Amino acid sequence: DGFLHAIVSRCVFNSTEMKDIEYIESYIYNKLEIVRFDSSVGKYVGYTEFGVKNAERFNKGPELVQAKNEKERYCKHNIDIRYQAALTKS
Repeated sequence: DGFLHAIVSRCVFNSTEMKDIEYIESYIYNKLEIVRFDSSVGKYVGYTEFGVKNAERFNKGPELVQAKNEKERYCKHNIDIRYQAALTKS
């Protein structure tokens, strides 16, 4: 069916406060999530043998710092814009 690899980044929030924002980055291969960064956990976690190996490598490298920064760079920035737009329309 052609599905091979995807990286899905998402922000889960219930306000614009940083404490209420969660950044999740999932690595998917053949429809199976193999590794995930979750800002609430603060590190990468692997869900397959291959994912565990990659999580260990990511947690020791620059990937961890970059993923931690995404909560503010990606989530906070976009949530502020969308939250204000929603308030002005309601």
